[in-house]
Amino acid sequence: MALNIQRFKGDLEALIADGSKLELALFMKVHGKEKIKEALEPDADPAKILTKLPSFNVGYEAWYSESLAFLRQVLPDRLNDFREHFEAPKNRKNITSASYRIQDALNGLRVTRSPYDEVVVDHAAAIPHFQQQLAILKAAHKRFQSSLFEIRQLVQADLFDSEIDGARELLKSKFLRAAGAIAGVVLEKHLRQVCDDHRIKITKKNPGINDLNQLLKDNGVIDITQWRHITLLGDIRNLCDHNKQKEPTEAEVTDLIDGSDKVLKTIA
Repeated sequence: MALNIQRFKGDLEALIADGSKLELALFMKVHGKEKIKEALEPDADPAKILTKLPSFNVGYEAWYSESLAFLRQVLPDRLNDFREHFEAPKNRKNITSASYRIQDALNGLRVTRSPYDEVVVDHAAAIPHFQQQLAILKAAHKRFQSSLFEIRQLVQADLFDSEIDGARELLKSKFLRAAGAIAGVVLEKHLRQVCDDHRIKITKKNPGINDLNQLLKDNGVIDITQWRHITLLGDIRNLCDHNKQKEPTEAEVTDLIDGSDKVLKTIA
């Protein structure tokens, strides 16, 4: 099984490559095709490159969402910096080149001054913000190359995948309680890791799935639908671990394993 670190690295390199194309697309939107040609390498084929450029407005939204998800996993301390280059300042009173953001460019915001419609600020002001976002992703890539990079979370993800596979094998052999118990432990460990990643303080000495689930909801990491789903998984886990009066069904344990696997891959 390939290590998740390789998958993360591949995803990051794809994001950087897509970001470079979006940077050119934004530059062309601001300055036109002729200026783009001047910025390319001497041996580059401008016509070939320009025809493959995405629409910045269309491509950026998906790129931004994927980049946020990646940074939450690998470089959470730069997540807010990344967001701030996109989101318009909440308390801004005037729109200037200093307060203009990528969100404004996507909305087509352009400020002019009378009487000659002199441009005060337009989407050109978004270029340095996008370049900084791309620089943050490149910094994450350097972190991958560093011997100091903390790979605990990535290795842990591989271990969790292996344990989920083990739970499925136990389920096939009809060891329902054992399969559910393993899936429950994996789910609990993952939720604790998500709390740690988001710097959520855990005050309870030995928190369970429901305790961690509640903390994640209260801190806005998960929504009500995800909270309800994890609550149901926690109830099945308790049935497997503690309730000796009622045996878990195969369907319940299957739901616990599949649900835990989904949480591992969608909540970070």
